[in-house]
Amino acid sequence: MSATLFTGGTVVTMDPGAGDLERGDVLVRGDRIIAVGPDLGAHPDAAGATVVDTTGRVVAPGFVDTHRHAWQAQMRRSIPDVSDLGSYVASTLGRVAPLYTPHDMYVGTRLAALTALDAGITTVLDFSHNSRTRAHSDAAVRALADTGVRGVHASMGPHFGDWDRQWPGDLERLCSDHRDAGGGLVTFRLAALATDEVAGPDLAYGRELAAVARDLGLGVSVDAVFGAASSEAVLGWADADLLGPDVCLIHATGLTPSAWRAVGETGATVSLAPSSDAQIGLESAVPAIDEALAAGVRPGLSIDVEVALASDMFTQMRTLLAIQRMRAVRGVYGSGDPVPDRITTRDVLDFATRQGARTIGLGEVTGSLTPGRQADLIVVDAGDVNTMPLNDAVGTLVLGADARNIETVMVAGRIRKAHGRLVGVDVDGLREEVTASRDRIVAALDTGGAVA
Repeated sequence: MSATLFTGGTVVTMDPGAGDLERGDVLVRGDRIIAVGPDLGAHPDAAGATVVDTTGRVVAPGFVDTHRHAWQAQMRRSIPDVSDLGSYVASTLGRVAPLYTPHDMYVGTRLAALTALDAGITTVLDFSHNSRTRAHSDAAVRALADTGVRGVHASMGPHFGDWDRQWPGDLERLCSDHRDAGGGLVTFRLAALATDEVAGPDLAYGRELAAVARDLGLGVSVDAVFGAASSEAVLGWADADLLGPDVCLIHATGLTPSAWRAVGETGATVSLAPSSDAQIGLESAVPAIDEALAAGVRPGLSIDVEVALASDMFTQMRTLLAIQRMRAVRGVYGSGDPVPDRITTRDVLDFATRQGARTIGLGEVTGSLTPGRQADLIVVDAGDVNTMPLNDAVGTLVLGADARNIETVMVAGRIRKAHGRLVGVDVDGLREEVTASRDRIVAALDTGGAVA
């Protein structure tokens, strides 16, 4: 197995037992991290390794996106000023989604995954809720596999329009037919909604869907968890033993204190979507970070919908940090709100890496630079105009860096971005394919829904 030695950089492990190294090395052999420490050139597994000089750079775990509707990517920023959740549901899920062919699913999902890799996101949970046919699902899985991202295909039937009603029964076939997708990098979860308010009971998490997931040994990701109805649902799931570490609740805004107690007591995980909650205005519009921490839950972070939001994890970390600290300061100055402890840059980086992996069931696989874990990492140039000089590595990652500073992205020991460019990606060809798909969908909208 080939080995790679990243040497001389500042290493941010996000492993609580290891800490950070102001100057250190990360040794990778095959798809695994073998060692992290100073001066690993003499390590037995470093013999014959490709040496990557990371002097003046930060080596860190790849980010983990715990919830993104990847199929929508060719329609990104098509509704940048969306007014509320209802507008998004009506436009994107009600009008656009039914027009997608399997090819459009492939194009959108591939674009989203490549964009994630370019921005240092090595793991993406694709909440694929436009599974109109088996072919639509197959195309979405194939797109994840073809990019080399660590992908989690979370399958759900569509909200509106005609579809084959093959879901959730088709999940068993998906898991079987694609068990080696992406060389094993693509795994599966069941996706569902919290309640029947938007799309009816068939998509709402409960005993039947929980039984499907448990029979297949799959985790569950539940979207649209907010408000009074979801709070009642959470309490019902807890009473029915349908909550646990294998269930991830997405958004979790506006939940009642009793619902939060149930989340904490059952060990269920939480995926926050900071810019989505605030910009689209989901329930309270305040990401539920203080509520989660008070319940003993350290959440993961997610992108959500590119039709109205940014595509990168830097935005999510900064949004959450700013909102939480604003909320804490308001409490000090007499707003009447509780006064939580202020979270830190290391907290939000933890949410974006280690906690994100745990949130979607990959906590023993990725999320930190720990020997034995998969080699999912990024190398960030700390000498660029926007990152120099390097005074604090975590602060630089959270507050200073962006996608342009990410020189290298590695997933399972394979380089997916090198020298600041995606490896093996024909960007001109990608642009043509994405534009053609977008144009076909827009034309169908203009002609009343007939797909050309």
